[in-house]
Amino acid sequence: MRSVRDARLRALRLGSALAAAFICTAPARADSSEAPSRSEEDSIAAFSDPALVWGRGIEATIEKAYRECFRTLPLGGRIRTLRLPFAENSERSELAGKDLEVRGGGKADPSELWDAIGQALASADFSSYLGALSSGREQLVNFDIALRSWSTSEDRFAIERLLSGRYPGLPHRPAVLSSGQGATDADVYNYLYCVGRLGIDCSGFVWHVLRAVASSGGLDLDKSLGRSVGLPKGARPSLYVGTWYYDPRGGRTRAIPDEIGKLLPGDIILFRGEDGSFIHSCVIQSVDLEAGRLRYLQSTDESPLDERGVHDSIILFDPARPEASLRDGSLQWLQRRGAAFAGELPPAFRDDGERYRAYPELGGGVVVRLKALEKTVQRLRAQGAAARP
Repeated sequence: MRSVRDARLRALRLGSALAAAFICTAPARADSSEAPSRSEEDSIAAFSDPALVWGRGIEATIEKAYRECFRTLPLGGRIRTLRLPFAENSERSELAGKDLEVRGGGKADPSELWDAIGQALASADFSSYLGALSSGREQLVNFDIALRSWSTSEDRFAIERLLSGRYPGLPHRPAVLSSGQGATDADVYNYLYCVGRLGIDCSGFVWHVLRAVASSGGLDLDKSLGRSVGLPKGARPSLYVGTWYYDPRGGRTRAIPDEIGKLLPGDIILFRGEDGSFIHSCVIQSVDLEAGRLRYLQSTDESPLDERGVHDSIILFDPARPEASLRDGSLQWLQRRGAAFAGELPPAFRDDGERYRAYPELGGGVVVRLKALEKTVQRLRAQGAAARP
């Protein structure tokens, strides 16, 4: 048991993004000469098996679904690990004068999104983008999400304005400073988000994870959703999922005490907005009562720049106090929050803990459990326990 637990701790120290980096490469390639051989890909795939760290239970099932949101591929002269960007319909449309729809409404399956991302990265426009960011000159990259376009400017006044804290962009026209020394991973993300309008929103990602859990237990969650909301025949159920679907008042989920010791993998953490409605969701991947560590997964762009999109987050707690609530101020929520683009106004809360504890007069954050999955989760937990040495 100790060796398995120690392996988990080492993996968490390395970070889940590093683990995801060992997933096989995506079809799109900027430099085919850098592509690994078939045998190398097979070795990498075996090394990335979630069961090596998480066993055969629900934690591994959730981790596998999470890793499907990452791809490692040669791009712009180096090997990069990309994550699915965050994308939500009309997220930045307030000044655009039109709806800003994203592919699949932010609910598309990761495999579908990676196909679209592969096409975007193989385009002549993206190649021009990479070239512009390697000009050797400091410049602003100006995006227009409504037009799905980008341009560069060496206007010194605009650059100095950004550097002095006077952001020159608008919500639908982000402005990014480039050193001209080549594209960073953040630059690739910016292109996919602003020009490609590609990604997955918070509830779409949670649904992807829950659907994977259900499938591993022989349950078709899409059919369950379709019946519960009365969708027309032929409709894609996942496209209709929103954070509203997880609201316990709808009867599909059960609100549970948010005491650490009572939380399970697959439980959904809901965060409220200032009007009292739930506006963000994420899913618990594991709860280690011995190490005092809870790991949850989410898709959001209100985070440090290198974590925008799908990423994992950690809560540290005292193992001697499993009865502690997620509202307890002694818990350490390590997930920091930040503006999606440098220079924009920061979010109202510094970390996820502040966000969860916010609006107590309206009920604050809550944890819910999808009723349709409760038996499946129990079986998977039993399978995982039986498989432990």
